[in-house]
Amino acid sequence: MGDLEGLFVADEESVAQAIGHKVYFGEVLGKHSEIYGTLERDSLSIVSDDQEKINWLVLTMGVRTISG
Repeated sequence: MGDLEGLFVADEESVAQAIGHKVYFGEVLGKHSEIYGTLERDSLSIVSDDQEKINWLVLTMGVRTISG
């Protein structure tokens, strides 16, 4: 057993479109772990909605998927 976490940048519209869709992460917690399910709103949390900080993070990292 374990936890799966990631950090990404997305606008509200993109998140809303993803809710309810199936997600598959593969065997990220080891052989035969098969992590999958349906993306639900309560599985996500907003870390920041400060656009200046978000822009800085994207420019610094060069991508919108920071981890995960």
